[in-house]
Amino acid sequence: MKILSSLDAIAASYDAILCDVWGVLHNGRTAYPAACAALQRARAAGKRVILITNVPKPRGPIPAQLDRAGVPRDAWDAIVTSGDAIRAELALRAPGPMYKIGPDDYDRQLWEGLGLATAPLAQARFVAISGLNDDNETPADYAQILREARARDLDMLCANPDIIVQFGDRMIWCAGAVARDYEKLGGRVIMAGKPYPPIYELAYRELAALGAAPDKARILAIGDGVPTDLLGANRQGIDVLFVASGMHGEALWSNGALDPEKVNAALAPEGARATYAMSALA
Repeated sequence: MKILSSLDAIAASYDAILCDVWGVLHNGRTAYPAACAALQRARAAGKRVILITNVPKPRGPIPAQLDRAGVPRDAWDAIVTSGDAIRAELALRAPGPMYKIGPDDYDRQLWEGLGLATAPLAQARFVAISGLNDDNETPADYAQILREARARDLDMLCANPDIIVQFGDRMIWCAGAVARDYEKLGGRVIMAGKPYPPIYELAYRELAALGAAPDKARILAIGDGVPTDLLGANRQGIDVLFVASGMHGEALWSNGALDPEKVNAALAPEGARATYAMSALA
């Protein structure tokens, strides 16, 4: 693994970039200017940039959200989301009914047009989760629901494999944390976002639509999530740049700089590896 100070140092080795969003380009509220500028420079040099995010909604509203956060539109070419990737699996299960977990005002577009009905857990044919119902909850708040779902041997479809993300100045739990707990109970979980293949297949199709279908050796993934961004890239056989700030804080630093040994130690429990690492995308 090589520690970098600038994306420019390796840009010539790649034709396309698959870049995470939360924790890399913005903190849930405000864009990171240096990160956005790095992608702008990459695009100006002829690279194709696909934003690849585990947000549990279709891509339709995402550009406007990025606009509000201050991410410039010339920093990316296309967007693929975990919401888009999971909708195909959800559609196969229509009309359900499903027991839904997730905030109605946030995830409404995920379910639109799928013909899925909702029902109490006792009548549901499967569980679908986009996130926790409230940002102040923790996965432990769902323990009883998970036990009841497991007793009925229900599948869980998870629209966001992320465990935890940074939102402004605090960290919030994601759907992946609840799905992880369900798997520990022996429940079957179906996910399509990072690190699973469907979202990468969407990204490759977007590259082809842009007239770029590079060999995987010419694709670079960028992300800060070890079990999502890094493992996903590893499984796809593409190089990955680990952004070691955001949710990792200064735990991976020594003497004011990113420490390769601490980075490797942080990746080891997940069996993940990074080709490069940076303290923040720049």
